[in-house]
Amino acid sequence: MPEGNEIHRWAERHNAAFAGKKIRVDAPEGSRFQDAALVDNRKLERVLAVGKHLGYDFGKDRILHIHLGMYGDFSEGTGPLPPEKGALRVRFYDAQAIKGPVEPGESKRHAWYSNDDGTGHIEAAKVAWVELRGPTDCSVFTQQRWEALEARLGPDPLNGDPATKFVEKVRARKTAVAALLMDQTIAAGVGNIYRAELLFRAKLDPFTPGNAVSEKTLEAIWKDAIPLMKAGMVDRRIITTKPKDRPTKKTGLPLKEEAHYVYRRQGKPCLICGTKVLTQVMAGRNLFWCPNCQAPASHTVKVPA
Repeated sequence: MPEGNEIHRWAERHNAAFAGKKIRVDAPEGSRFQDAALVDNRKLERVLAVGKHLGYDFGKDRILHIHLGMYGDFSEGTGPLPPEKGALRVRFYDAQAIKGPVEPGESKRHAWYSNDDGTGHIEAAKVAWVELRGPTDCSVFTQQRWEALEARLGPDPLNGDPATKFVEKVRARKTAVAALLMDQTIAAGVGNIYRAELLFRAKLDPFTPGNAVSEKTLEAIWKDAIPLMKAGMVDRRIITTKPKDRPTKKTGLPLKEEAHYVYRRQGKPCLICGTKVLTQVMAGRNLFWCPNCQAPASHTVKVPA
């Protein structure tokens, strides 16, 4: 599932491409999206992002809400509209931009982030059309419904929210901190990759009850999340390792297998101490952690230099 960095990236790109313009919105016959007429040929005021939710604001009570879920993805391109194919849910486009050139334009389809090397992305201001397939939700919200969604979600590191509410929410619960980080009412936009990596970087046992984690540690996690997630907005790659901790490539972009400390590295040696990385399901997703680096303080093993 896309995490907050990717959602905010889409909002930034689609703002650059369409905000301030009248855009066309349509859905193919048989699509599950039935509200295209409510927003079609209206001025798109702005694109909002909060946590894992996108809101395309077409004016009062006309906010196109998109939640990509596990399988939603965007395709975007320049030039004329491509032929409809696949399970297309909705597409929106700048009617003027798609008129030329006559030859086919560029196109780029969203790929699972770890398979995306950051190349081939179209300049945001040149995007003429966007297609959406497979979202969990695509529907028009009233202003009241959108505000209710915002009220339900926790603070978002990418929206400039301070650590205060995050700290309060975590310390009010006895649930394991790793489970709390997957709760969107605790920290909107943090997903499975950032959960694992933020806890590792904080050297925090993922099974620690929320109310046992110090304010200082939680504030440090929040502070750490902001630049990591902002960096992930640039080209969708999530890189959490520090150059000095990468065994092979200590300058430039890391090798794929050295981009993360623990995420999807189960059974492999920890990049810091060499202990085998463990995994188990928590909050419906696989949690990854180093049992040495993230052991309770009294149980941490000292590794010889």
